[in-house]
Amino acid sequence: MAIEVTDANFEETVLKAGKPAIVDFWAEWCGPCRMIGPIINELSEEYGDKIVVAKMDVDSNPLTPGKFGIRNIPTILFFKDGEMADKQVGVVPKSALAKKVDGLL
Repeated sequence: MAIEVTDANFEETVLKAGKPAIVDFWAEWCGPCRMIGPIINELSEEYGDKIVVAKMDVDSNPLTPGKFGIRNIPTILFFKDGEMADKQVGVVPKSALAKKVDGLL
């Protein structure tokens, strides 16, 4: 299961994780976000402790999405060594996300 991150714990949980991380920026009212949510949870189960898989509600946490220029959701950011390494906007097949995760490992 993906972990929920907030503006308050984003840096510690994602940027300083010491391993690759993906963050799903979403909102409750967003239909496409609800479509990709189960895929994010599946990635969390499949990759286990190799990566951090997190979700951030953009309505409750406006600072971090603003910092990374998130204008559309769902947006998934991929981090390696504390830096943004890749980005995916919109709904895509699980295989496309897994390919990006594999590139971080």
